[in-house]
Amino acid sequence: MSTLDSVWYTRCPAPTPLSIAHQLGWVDRQFQASGISVRSIRDSKDPAVRQSHFTHALDYSFRQGGNIPPIWARAGGRKTRVVGITTTDEFQAIIALPSSGIARGADLKGRRIGVPRKPQEKLVDFQRATALKGIVSALSLEGLSHADVELVYLDSAEATLIERGNAAFLGLKRRYPYGDELLALARGDIDAFFVKGAEGVVLANQIGAVVVSEFGFHPDPKIRINNGTPRPLTVDARFFDEHFDLVADLVATVGRVAAWAEENPHDAVRFIANEIGVGEDAIRAANGPDVHRHLTLSLDDEQIAAFDHFKQFLLEWDFIPADFDISGWIDRGPLEAANRRAAA
Repeated sequence: MSTLDSVWYTRCPAPTPLSIAHQLGWVDRQFQASGISVRSIRDSKDPAVRQSHFTHALDYSFRQGGNIPPIWARAGGRKTRVVGITTTDEFQAIIALPSSGIARGADLKGRRIGVPRKPQEKLVDFQRATALKGIVSALSLEGLSHADVELVYLDSAEATLIERGNAAFLGLKRRYPYGDELLALARGDIDAFFVKGAEGVVLANQIGAVVVSEFGFHPDPKIRINNGTPRPLTVDARFFDEHFDLVADLVATVGRVAAWAEENPHDAVRFIANEIGVGEDAIRAANGPDVHRHLTLSLDDEQIAAFDHFKQFLLEWDFIPADFDISGWIDRGPLEAANRRAAA
């Protein structure tokens, strides 16, 4: 077993128990108790390090956030393990302007739907994949397919991997999504586009959009599944194999957030809003008033089945290079160890 003096972590701007555990200082304290420092991938000034947010290339690293990058990394041969999953449903919708004449999902037939695309992207184009899955889900509810609409690809040269605090962000933490789609809508190049999450709610409200189809809380998980639903907690295989006890400690620490959030709902929403960079009202609008009750770390069969369904979508649309066994990617050991410890 190697001596470990530091670990790497990253999380997406989204409702995750890892983000809250980090903001509470729990993650740092857990590792510091073992003499290990915790280093942020997203805050690194080294582009090669920041790239691991998508590639999971760094040894001794862990991540919780959108599931497209870890699925893509695993399909490409990166050895990682899923040690927990959090399902926090969120607003997902196709929106249009009132002047478009599109009022419901069936009206999308024959219309132009914008899809963001980064043709020069060397990593997985997760924004394009997310939009396409949302579009396919919305159309399926009307008995339609992507062949019944015109998909208009909106190419952007801006790289996905941009450091936090870039001057181009005008003092904000990051670039917010849907800029290309909004400009295309204003130019009249498209009739509708997909949005999700708190940022999607804020944008739809700002432009007075018609919510043509909303399915983020649809009862069928195969409709709801997308990049943000569910969000896996992943670790690299070397970390897992060499330091299982530390991984189990991490799972236990992240797992404690669910009970804490139940007892501190207002603080939980505040932490989520801070992570994403929106108002607390946007979190409640996008994730529901009980969002603090949906921060559990688990490995339920329904979650895994939905996860597998989404992997198949990514394979069919050529977002991942090869198929792999989802169940073989998941390891329940750390979660079971954490649960035994909590019960004791």
